[in-house]
Amino acid sequence: MANYNRRTFVKFAGVSAAGVAFGSVLSACSSNNSTNTNNQTPARKNDEVIVVMTTSSEPSAGFDPFVSWGCGEHVHEPLIQSTLITTDINMEFVNDLATSHECSADGLKWTFGIRKDVKFTDGKPLTAADVAFTINGIINSDAAQADLSMVDEAVVIDNETVELNLNKPFNALLYTLAVVGIVPAHAHGADYGSNPIGSGRYMLEQWDKGQQIILEANPDYYGEAPKMKRVVVVFMEEAAALAAANAGQVDITYTSAVYSDQKVTGYDLYACKSVDSRGISLPSVPPSGTKNDGENEYALGNAVTSDLAIRQALNYAVDRDTMIKNVLNGYGTVAYSVSDNMPWASKDMQVKTDIAKAKDILTKGGWQAGSDGVFVKDGTRAAFDLWYSSSDSVRQALVMDFAKQMKEVGIEVTPKGGSWDDLYPQQFSSPVLWGWGSNSPTEIYYLNYSSGWGNFSTYENKKVDEYLDKALVQTEIEDSYQYWQKAQWDGEQGVAPQGAATWVWFANVDHLYFKRANLEVAKQKPHPHGHGWSLVNNVDQWSWAY
Repeated sequence: MANYNRRTFVKFAGVSAAGVAFGSVLSACSSNNSTNTNNQTPARKNDEVIVVMTTSSEPSAGFDPFVSWGCGEHVHEPLIQSTLITTDINMEFVNDLATSHECSADGLKWTFGIRKDVKFTDGKPLTAADVAFTINGIINSDAAQADLSMVDEAVVIDNETVELNLNKPFNALLYTLAVVGIVPAHAHGADYGSNPIGSGRYMLEQWDKGQQIILEANPDYYGEAPKMKRVVVVFMEEAAALAAANAGQVDITYTSAVYSDQKVTGYDLYACKSVDSRGISLPSVPPSGTKNDGENEYALGNAVTSDLAIRQALNYAVDRDTMIKNVLNGYGTVAYSVSDNMPWASKDMQVKTDIAKAKDILTKGGWQAGSDGVFVKDGTRAAFDLWYSSSDSVRQALVMDFAKQMKEVGIEVTPKGGSWDDLYPQQFSSPVLWGWGSNSPTEIYYLNYSSGWGNFSTYENKKVDEYLDKALVQTEIEDSYQYWQKAQWDGEQGVAPQGAATWVWFANVDHLYFKRANLEVAKQKPHPHGHGWSLVNNVDQWSWAY
């Protein structure tokens, strides 16, 4: 078995002196849009794979679910640990550790039966006590990114049964539990993140911080044995990742639309559909003091986007297909919401580009074209700043394209790039381009509920809140879908483009990878926001075709 140790990594990752030399290879490859021919599948066992992820994908706190492993902004299956339940490619729940789960009539108690045949990698059995320890530990951890705030306590009934007592009905909890890894109560401590013990498909063999992670198959895993026995995850910047593929040193690496026209001999461009949505929030109230985001007081309201006609017109005026073609080289799908194509998505969020209608909405709303072509109402020009993260070239390009499109309509958009430290103070007073999307309906809640932490548009509607609350009360998940949809549009009100129009959604960005032609990647679930670990949710099912 090949040993991808620190020295091997340094040779091709672009660090130290050897990394400088590798950077020169990148320059040569990029200049002629071609590759060398020495990139056939290297001689190693057919049950190993090298995966390149973004540098931000490395778990800075390690593999501890009490902090951020598997959860937070970039959700994924934790691999090293097992979860109570998981989701399949159709986003339906499948039992993992759980043998059953049921909810009480009032939605305040969830009961899980636990398998008897599961052991941690240190040989100790996994019981309901470990499940309760994990859930309670996350609840009480200030550093936890998994949101279990709706759970008061996990209680052990017996070795094979655990109850979760909630402080409010919140059935979307199940989507969070699908990525919460269960840890051993007897072996969890301050250094667990670096030395994790789990019961999942893989064990941590090696972690060279800032460089790579090596996982090996758990020989005592209770489920189907992984086909890939060894998984090497290397963390690289995008240009270095492309160079590594050009040099034939990796098997699959993330890339972006910027590099999608590159030809890498022996590799295919592999596109995964996502719910990784790009859209802009539209503050819906006029300038009116400040709003607290939980830590800071920021300016509230916008004189232009607080006008409903402006918000609706923006939604009808944008040509999403052209934007995807121009910016993403076609690697994306139009976005109408934060949950397109999910079971809880609403078709009423869909809107066709109609510039004539956009202008008609503006005219009927009291806006008139000024001498410079920009609409004006009561002395206020239809002009606003649009903020974006300047470190993201795709977001910048999306904003520039949007500004160009809106200029033709008569709305002046001024792009404003900056760091997130620059953007957050603008979140309640200026439109901001965000990236959202998860395999859970919770983002509909957080972005649209009156007191939701992601309600950057500051739109408040009691009826919308009522629908969102009803969605979470349902004891059968399928019964919640209609309420998520009604919160978006019930025929009279909601956040849809024909309603409050609190956001303008642009695109769901395809997650792109250069993949060896003979590497067979198992069918993927829709990827959530974050170009990282979601890819390897099912790496145990991957295989090589020789």
